[in-house]
Amino acid sequence: MKNKRIWAAAVAISVILLSGCKAAGKNENLNAGMEQIAALEYDNALASFEAARAAGENERLISRGEGLAYMGKTMYDEAAQAFEEALAGSDGRIGDLDYDINYYLATAYYKQGDGEKAIAVYDAITALREDEKDAYYLRGVLYTEQGNLDQAKEDFDRTIALDSADYDRLIEIYGVLDAGGYKETGQEYLQAAMDAGTKGMTNYEKGRICYYLEDYENARTYLEKARDESGYEAVLFLGKTYETLGDNNYAISVYNTYLESGEANPQVLNQLGLCKMQTGDYEGALAAFQSAMKIEDNGMMQILKMNEIIAYERLCDYKKATVLMESYLKTYPDDEAAQREYIFLQTR
Repeated sequence: MKNKRIWAAAVAISVILLSGCKAAGKNENLNAGMEQIAALEYDNALASFEAARAAGENERLISRGEGLAYMGKTMYDEAAQAFEEALAGSDGRIGDLDYDINYYLATAYYKQGDGEKAIAVYDAITALREDEKDAYYLRGVLYTEQGNLDQAKEDFDRTIALDSADYDRLIEIYGVLDAGGYKETGQEYLQAAMDAGTKGMTNYEKGRICYYLEDYENARTYLEKARDESGYEAVLFLGKTYETLGDNNYAISVYNTYLESGEANPQVLNQLGLCKMQTGDYEGALAAFQSAMKIEDNGMMQILKMNEIIAYERLCDYKKATVLMESYLKTYPDDEAAQREYIFLQTR
C-alpha cells in the first residue's frame, strides 16, 4: 500500500538508529545476532540471541534484538511481545534505550494493524519528552493515514516549530500529506518556509522546495547553481526537474556527466535507469540498475532489485523476472505490491 510504504520510510528515518550498534561488554552472541540482522539473516539472528540468553548476556538487548528479527520476518505479534519484554526489563530509570524500544514497539503495533496502540506509544513518548520531534512527526504520519488532518497538522506544526531549519523533514511532511491526498496542505507548508525567507537556505534546499511547489523554472535555476555545492543530491533533483519538463535526454546527460566524473553513486544510477525506462531503453536501464547493485552497502538494494525485475518485464523476459521475484519475496516478504506482481508474472 502507498501509505504503508511512506510509513516504513518515515520509521526508518528516526528509529533504526541503534540497530547496528554493538552492545558493550562480552555480549558476543548478541553482537553476532545484530550483525546477522543487518545482513537480513533473521533466523540466524534468532539462533544467536538464543545462545546469548544461554550465556547470560544482556537480557534487555536480547529481547530488543529478537523483536528486530521478528520484524524482519514480518512476525509482528512476536515482535511486539519481544519489545514489551525488553521494556519490562527496565530498572525504572528511563533512558535512551527505552525510547528506542518504544519507537520499535509503535512500529510493531502499526504493522499489526493497531494504529491506536501505536498512537498511545507516541503519546507516552511526548508526555515524557516534549521536544521529541520524531514522535510528533511519526504520529502525524499515522493521523494523516487515518484521514485525521487536523490532528496531523498539529503534530507537523509542532515538529516544524522544534526545528524550523530542518528542510529535509519539511519535505518529508509534504510527501506524507501528498500521498495522503492533501497535496495542497503539504504545499502550504513549503510555501510558508519560502515566505519566511530563504537567506538561511542553500541553493539545493531552495531548488527542492521549488520542485515540489511545481515551480520548475526556479527549481532548475537553483539546482544548476547547486550542482557543485551539493553533490549527487542536487544532480538527482536537477535531472528530475528536466524529466518533469519533458527533456529526458538532457536529464540523462546530467546523470551521465556526474557518473563520468568518477562518482559511482547508486541513487544517480537508479534514477538514470528510471529515466532510460521512460525513453524505452530497457537494456540501458537494466545496465544502470545492475551497476548500482554492485556498489557495496548502497542502502537501496530493495529498490534496485525491484527495478531490475521491472526492466526484465519490459524486455519481455518473464522467466528471468519470475526467478528474481521469487528471490526478492524471500528477502522482502512484506511487500504487498511485489506479491501482486508475482501473481501477474506467473500468468505470463
